Amino acid sequence: MFDPDTAPPGPPPALVDAQRGSFTRNILITGYWPPTNEMLRSWSRNASQNPSGWQGGNWEGRGYDIHSYFPEFPGGTGINPKGNGDFEVDYQDTAADWARIVEEVRPVAIITFSRANTTAGWELEPAAQRFRLPGETQNIGRTVPTYTGDYQGNRYPSDVPIAAEPLGRVRESTLPMQDIVSAVRAGIPAGQIDPFIANYDPDNLANGYDFGGGFLSGYISYLGLWYQNEHSAPDSVFRTVAAGHIHVGRLMATPIAEQATAITLRTLIDTVNSRIPGPGGLAVASALGAALGTTRRRREPADHRPGD
Repeated sequence: MFDPDTAPPGPPPALVDAQRGSFTRNILITGYWPPTNEMLRSWSRNASQNPSGWQGGNWEGRGYDIHSYFPEFPGGTGINPKGNGDFEVDYQDTAADWARIVEEVRPVAIITFSRANTTAGWELEPAAQRFRLPGETQNIGRTVPTYTGDYQGNRYPSDVPIAAEPLGRVRESTLPMQDIVSAVRAGIPAGQIDPFIANYDPDNLANGYDFGGGFLSGYISYLGLWYQNEHSAPDSVFRTVAAGHIHVGRLMATPIAEQATAITLRTLIDTVNSRIPGPGGLAVASALGAALGTTRRRREPADHRPGD
């Protein structure tokens, strides 16, 4: 784990001593539009984004380091909807940042967040799908909407894995969704937040569920689930045991969103602990290397969408 008092600014150190069956104690959380960037600020190691100092090292003494990444919106989202920095609201920028950050963090668990059209929703998304790219033929027996174009340049996904994934492929959340909903509901008054799981029927994919939406929310949600699926095996190098997406009400006060994030992280950590070996089991990769030894929705509205 990182020591927040001595850790240098910027990304975490390169992970070393990996072996099959290893995992880190790093949890990755990401945001897009406010309030999802503001609510993650205290878990950022970027001093310019978080001058108060990183609180994520061995967070609450629970044995996990929390790392957050998010864009900034100088002038507001109406003037600058794309944002600046990590995870700009842009497919190519998100893809490049994702590849870099997961290589640095090697997360044991992932939560991606984005803004919803709800006022105070804390909406757990059960699944994500690979939406349709412009020009692709519908050939899977159900209608798959096209990705919504972003703001500049190549306005649609062009990266691997998205472009290489089969049209309409579905990947499901591995977060403890009901436990998160119950914990948030118990911890925050109902008038301040509305936690729920989006209605999803895996046996009827045409029942109206929108898979997090075909814009950047559904896109990064799919990236998170894809990464976890690819690193889920017990003998993986840097195993990832849980991932999923949460849509956050667009008018939720930042302190409430921060509180809900903390409750969600506590619940996630309980689940991660139940899914990884205890002491004496498989190896844990140290973030600092041998010097420290081994440690163990509703949908986000784009600026051109009604209601934003």
